[in-house]
Amino acid sequence: MNLKFSAAEETFRQEVRDFLADKLTADLRRYASRMTSVYADKETALAWQAILREQGWAAPSWPVEYGGCDWSVAQRYIFDVEMAKAGAPSLSPMGIGMCGPALIGHGSKAQKEYYLPRILEGEDFWCQGYSEPHAGSDLAALTMSAVDDGEDFVCSGSKIWTTHAHEANMMFCLVRTDSSGKRQTGITFLLIDMTSPGVRVDPIIMLSGEHIQNAVFFDEVRVPKTNVVGQIDDGWTVAKYLLEFERGGSSYGPRLLQRLAALRRIAKDLGGLDTDMATKISEAEMAAETLEAAELMMMSDLAGGGTPGLKASMMKIRGTELSQRVTELALDIAGLHVQPFQPEHTEAGGPVVTRHQTNQGLVGPDSLVTVSAKYLNDRAGSIYAGSNEIQRNILSKGQLGL
Repeated sequence: MNLKFSAAEETFRQEVRDFLADKLTADLRRYASRMTSVYADKETALAWQAILREQGWAAPSWPVEYGGCDWSVAQRYIFDVEMAKAGAPSLSPMGIGMCGPALIGHGSKAQKEYYLPRILEGEDFWCQGYSEPHAGSDLAALTMSAVDDGEDFVCSGSKIWTTHAHEANMMFCLVRTDSSGKRQTGITFLLIDMTSPGVRVDPIIMLSGEHIQNAVFFDEVRVPKTNVVGQIDDGWTVAKYLLEFERGGSSYGPRLLQRLAALRRIAKDLGGLDTDMATKISEAEMAAETLEAAELMMMSDLAGGGTPGLKASMMKIRGTELSQRVTELALDIAGLHVQPFQPEHTEAGGPVVTRHQTNQGLVGPDSLVTVSAKYLNDRAGSIYAGSNEIQRNILSKGQLGL
């Protein structure tokens, strides 16, 4: 297994760096530096997506015929790492990162021809309808019904923790079309127009004051059967495919190392880099470097035609728990400066309901303004995309045979 990048790949790295130096504007960098969520707001995400689309780099993992890049796995990894190092804002993963691959892998020709260009152009902004009030980590317990009615399904039920549902015009959704067999059967992957009659979106406000999540209610919403992705009653196949790449598709290691390097600089600038804090940061860096090495090994497997498989669960556990550890170190460094909650000086992933007009300047160092909000927001990391408890169950069953 060769984990060293080739000369051609290092040349590509420089090409990416040159592009970012030229096209990643000061406003976008500033926005990203003050982000409190894993998501940028819709306006910023689409603005950066348009710049990447013009370069032909908005959807690197897609096949070229659909607007993707003819890149190797290593090039995609390098691109992701350099984006993190440059401080670029994130794109919404729901369209390009999730619905797009689902359509490419399981959609009909008509679905690909219609939806993929709209995803790239930002004409459709997507949300994910998986979790329900009683079916989150145990996703197979979902009950939102889709009743066969000729050319349509009539959908009733609810979804929860739906990111950006208040801004999305489309949802990819799991619905129950048959309850007679195993729970994993009888589930269908359906594309739902959020402007359809009978759809209601209610906000869920995060601890950080941000409106990113929502509860969505469906009251006899009619959805044409042409919006089924894959086969009726076999949506579990599509869902597993998406979750595997959602859990294991991020470059956690390099991003964590960037954050830890920033924390070390901040602690030093504030006079808080004593032996105890330096040791804690070094321990976290060793853990992040180990995770990065595992990601490079997985990248090598993917380059040979493999899939993330069980490694996706491992990456998700380690990545999200290390991310939470970084936010805890930031709290320790910030000390009393973490007490003022100042959303008016941050860039949230959605509207902040606690934000108010004020002429009050920033309290404390600029480098610490996002610490409290990031800590609160990142509590969800070990829950989303399947809770870490569930991931450990998957590993114990699939790897250890327990």
